[in-house]
Amino acid sequence: MPGDELAQSLGLSTWISEADGIGGLLKVRVEDFRVEEVAKTPALDQKGRFTVARVTLTDWETNRFVSRLARELSISRKRIFFSGTKDKRAVTTQLFVIDAPVHKVEGVELKDVDIEVLGRSHQKLRLGDHEQNRFTIVVRGCADTDGSPMSGEEAVEQVDTIIVALEERLGEARFPNWIGPQRFGSMRPVTAEVGRHVLEGDFQGAVDTYLGMPGQREPEEVALFRDCWRKQRSVEAALEGIPRQLGFERDMLNHLKKREDDWRGAFRRLPNNLQLMTIHALQSLVFNHVLVGRIERDMPLTSPLVGDLVGPLLEGGKVDVGKLSTVEADTLQRIARNCRRGRLVVTGPLPGAESVGALDEIGELERAVLVDLGLDSTDWKVSEIPRLTTRGTRRALTAPFVELTYETAAVVEGDDLGQRWRDGPQPGECWHPDGGSVRFRFSLPPGTYATTLMRELMRTPIHQH
Repeated sequence: MPGDELAQSLGLSTWISEADGIGGLLKVRVEDFRVEEVAKTPALDQKGRFTVARVTLTDWETNRFVSRLARELSISRKRIFFSGTKDKRAVTTQLFVIDAPVHKVEGVELKDVDIEVLGRSHQKLRLGDHEQNRFTIVVRGCADTDGSPMSGEEAVEQVDTIIVALEERLGEARFPNWIGPQRFGSMRPVTAEVGRHVLEGDFQGAVDTYLGMPGQREPEEVALFRDCWRKQRSVEAALEGIPRQLGFERDMLNHLKKREDDWRGAFRRLPNNLQLMTIHALQSLVFNHVLVGRIERDMPLTSPLVGDLVGPLLEGGKVDVGKLSTVEADTLQRIARNCRRGRLVVTGPLPGAESVGALDEIGELERAVLVDLGLDSTDWKVSEIPRLTTRGTRRALTAPFVELTYETAAVVEGDDLGQRWRDGPQPGECWHPDGGSVRFRFSLPPGTYATTLMRELMRTPIHQH
């Protein structure tokens, strides 16, 4: 992926195996990317305070749906609880727990939203409460590295080759646990940049960046709005030209209209989970760049080196960070054996105010990444919004995929393929309109990104995901 500066900046600039990918595009149609949360329904009780609903969204980003639902119900969005944040251009199914009467939830009618009320409960949901995400994803326009079309049958054979290469490097059914581009903003990697300003206490910079940072392939009216803000910094002018879909930006601007120069207040108009996501995205940059550094130095990901921090796996694929161990020379063989048996995993850093780093060569790599990203002196504390202060944690370097199947998919023609497909491949892209299609099905633990497994199979620039 030479020249893919976005991938370089996000620490997504390499792959684990040498095999060529199948090229192609993701999300050519909204229906080509489906995700269903696999979760236990909260205990139902007809006397419960909350309404439990299974909601299927078509082309809705989770946070924007929650804001709209809150308006429809005339409640605060803080009274709506969910387990995972999903992408916009997809069909997603997940549970919501809503602090509102059943009849009001059943009465909500929104385009491309299906709400199935399951009952009432006393229980809320927290982020990460679900057990798995089950994906059905179609890659269209498969192509060889030179851009020539690849048939669906050829693509399936190439996937076989890549899966074997992954097994040889990492063991059965595992892949590098990259944090995907949507954590940063797939076409506008704004989240971590906002977080950098927040950690510096520069809320004007945070708001400026959120409003004005340009993105790739943004609609013309959105690009004009961001350009207007960068050039004029005029609240009135920005509100006059703001596109309808930029609800969070509008909330920020309306706050500044009422309270001039209250930049922290404007930032806090973002939903609480998005505020926290700006800090998490910056942590994620560190993790991804450490992962890249290990791969480029030919360091193992599934077996430990002296100085590594390893931890036991909890249910759902998370690391028990309360039981981390530093690998020493005399414990290396025993810990490596437990890693092979799946009892322990090697971890990478999500740094914070109380984080513990690796030692020896691995520790040097982690410290070098912090220096390269300009985060070596960051204390990860946000004194003006203390709930954004993060203690830090560790994340497994690899993740499992289960129930993986793949097969050729029917080629679809028609207007619903979208303008991008009709425009054809652009310079630097690897797909072809005459290429075949492949349908993938698999499940991943919460917090693991389907797009990062797909990039191992596709080997294409980030904006094709």
